[in-house]
Amino acid sequence: MRKRTQLQFVSQAALQPCDVLFLALPHGEAQKSIERYMQVAPRIVDLSADFRLRDQALYRRWYGQDHKAPQYMGQFTYGLPETQREAMRQAHYISGVGCNATASILALLPLVRSGLLVPDMPIVVDIKTGSSEAGASVNPGTHHPEKSHSVRAYAPTGHRHTAEVIQELGLSNVHLSMTAVDMVRGALAAAHAFVKPGTQEKDLWKAYRAAYNAEPFVRIVKDKTGIHRVPDPKILAGSNYVDVGFDLDLESGRVVSLAAIDNLMKGAAGSAVQSMNIMCGFDETTGLGFPGCTQFRRKTKDERRMFSFVLRLSSFVRSTPTSGLTTLYDRHQNRRHQRG
Repeated sequence: MRKRTQLQFVSQAALQPCDVLFLALPHGEAQKSIERYMQVAPRIVDLSADFRLRDQALYRRWYGQDHKAPQYMGQFTYGLPETQREAMRQAHYISGVGCNATASILALLPLVRSGLLVPDMPIVVDIKTGSSEAGASVNPGTHHPEKSHSVRAYAPTGHRHTAEVIQELGLSNVHLSMTAVDMVRGALAAAHAFVKPGTQEKDLWKAYRAAYNAEPFVRIVKDKTGIHRVPDPKILAGSNYVDVGFDLDLESGRVVSLAAIDNLMKGAAGSAVQSMNIMCGFDETTGLGFPGCTQFRRKTKDERRMFSFVLRLSSFVRSTPTSGLTTLYDRHQNRRHQRG
């Protein structure tokens, strides 16, 4: 950040009073010293999982231990603006969000709010995640030579972020299943649920538009053609956007609701900044306008010609001995020269 700011990193011991304090400590550390941090800043955003849950029993069930500062659990507002915006306006302490919980909640939120779900039917959310979700610590499962080109179901059941979905949506029969794929950043949640008999696609459109048309960072992605007709985390890298979509099986009543995010942005730092903006009375989009690292542009004429050649070449290779490749390339070049 040279020539961008005079701010410097300091040790926790050297921390000075400030207006807003962001905590990004390992799990369990913030709750040990939360009283000290509250003396440093009147407003806190804690990106860890320490204060996401408000119920001590739920925390104990999913984290396997008692909370060290249970008296403060209820003072933190869950840091997802799409569900807690009004509470954030009055809040002084905001928790972070789990990236998998974020994708799951935003996939299911329109269905819950509209009342279209069949009561008591199990909901399964299958989530594909990238390696950055594992954090900075090293373990064999996330080491690149081991993870590369693999698809690993590392938490088919019992993932901790399930607790956040239960809390925020009021669902009791929801289950998360986690699979790590060969991707650095991003998460794609596919929530499988059942809607009430007679539900049509137009009803789902109405539910999703009612939930998200006014949301600055949620986009409904459901096109009929194209490789990006459904949500894809690849195009969201670096952005605070979440793309949601759905598909309905009319015969069975099963709906698959999709949500794609960048786990490091909407699933962590982006939501934290958005929450801080709301808490402090700023425009909630401040500092979050970056559209994403992946940009699309129209191919040049030479690029289209090369793409055409590669397609023809790949087809030719499958059916022609190697000696014929030079002839095909020469023929392609001659056509280019004739066209000028």
